[in-house]
Amino acid sequence: MEAATVWEWVGYLASVVVAISLMMSNIKKLRWWNLIGASLFVAYGLAIGAMPVALVNFFIVLIDIYYLIKLYKEPDISVE
Repeated sequence: MEAATVWEWVGYLASVVVAISLMMSNIKKLRWWNLIGASLFVAYGLAIGAMPVALVNFFIVLIDIYYLIKLYKEPDISVE
């Protein structure tokens, strides 16, 4: 069995980070973790020449950035 390349490990890390993001109950944390995971997937997709992976994750990065900006502009309403 061949050893995993650095880019394969980036892909594994991206998968783990996205999975972690989906376990967040705080939407801001979810968006930040998802942004990191999707960014790693963009790098991974570009590195291995998988443009569909890179493009869809770039779109996810843009969505995460949009909603993070929107979340930080809204007043924080806490329900106790």
